[in-house]
Amino acid sequence: MRRIMALAAGLAVLAASACSAPVPPRSAVPSAPPAGPAALPAPTGAHPVGTTALYLKDTSRPDPWNPDAGARELKVTLWYPTERRDGRRAAYMTAKESEILMRREGITGVPYDTLSKTRTNAVEDARPAGRELPLVVLSPGFTKPMNTLTSLAEELASRGYVVAGIDHTYESHATAFPDGRVAGCLACDSDTDPGFGTGVVRGRAADVSFVLDRLTSVWDRSGLIDRSRIAMAGQSIGGASALAVMVEDSRVRAGIDMDGTTYARIPKSGFSRPFLFLGSAEHVPGGRDPSWDRDWKLLTGWKRWIVLSGGEHGSFTDLPLLAGALGVRPASGVLPAARGSELTRTYVAAFLDRHLKGRPEPLLDGPSPRHPEVRFCPAACGSS
Repeated sequence: MRRIMALAAGLAVLAASACSAPVPPRSAVPSAPPAGPAALPAPTGAHPVGTTALYLKDTSRPDPWNPDAGARELKVTLWYPTERRDGRRAAYMTAKESEILMRREGITGVPYDTLSKTRTNAVEDARPAGRELPLVVLSPGFTKPMNTLTSLAEELASRGYVVAGIDHTYESHATAFPDGRVAGCLACDSDTDPGFGTGVVRGRAADVSFVLDRLTSVWDRSGLIDRSRIAMAGQSIGGASALAVMVEDSRVRAGIDMDGTTYARIPKSGFSRPFLFLGSAEHVPGGRDPSWDRDWKLLTGWKRWIVLSGGEHGSFTDLPLLAGALGVRPASGVLPAARGSELTRTYVAAFLDRHLKGRPEPLLDGPSPRHPEVRFCPAACGSS
């Protein structure tokens, strides 16, 4: 039951300390009758959303987790503006991916294909609309598939962004490939090794740079992307990877870390590109994770440190939105799933609009009466 509660309420269900500082579990709450298939929130932007998947192979380097693989193979899901409003909505994940994820998280009492029935908003393989649009790379938490950031990806695409979500093969419980293979979490066998987190973000930085190479030159729709306007965001170790990528790859102009302990070392001379820390109460100054305090001092350009009151590690993902379908009531005192999703999408989009589109965003200048859960640190945050 505790595993179910953690997934549904957005608690620390990650399989390794590489993803976040330890979080004391909240008390379990009783289960509820399953509410039927979950539905992701409708995007608020002006554009309908299309989506497609690419399967890329990097033959220049070995896979860091599978010594028997001849190359690093990645699944990249793209979301983008389209003019098409009708058509088949994309699947959230395959039935097999749903089964493996639910089994690994210890979820019982509902059919194992439950997560695959989640309703999305993007039209599968719709023709993209526009040219030279800003690109946002998304990276998920450890053991979690890219699917868990779908609502954020759809929101950004509806606002005129191309979004590239990377499934980092063998770092998730399940990644399905078109030939029927399902790659499991080989990295989970190493998650207690010294330096594990540092190794993960280094590998993800290589993944991202390779994907950028392909999307901006080799991809047959590369004209859709403005190479001068690229940002990255991620949750948990995916957020830590955003910082790691920016340190290594100057093409990424701005970055967002959603509740992830950081591992990449910023040069002592400082780092001037825009960066947003967006976290739960565990990431207040002087809290359980000291990495944000360390890095904040070295961020010399535009920066914000925002904490969501009542937010937890999963609040920045789709996971709390799936609680009803899993038959679980959220724990008391947790930021409601819909509100957590709304705040995440609102502040991430505001940051990207400011730094990739050059739009003034007063929302990022300080507290807002419309969003009382949002605290701007360090000034408005004490230690936990």
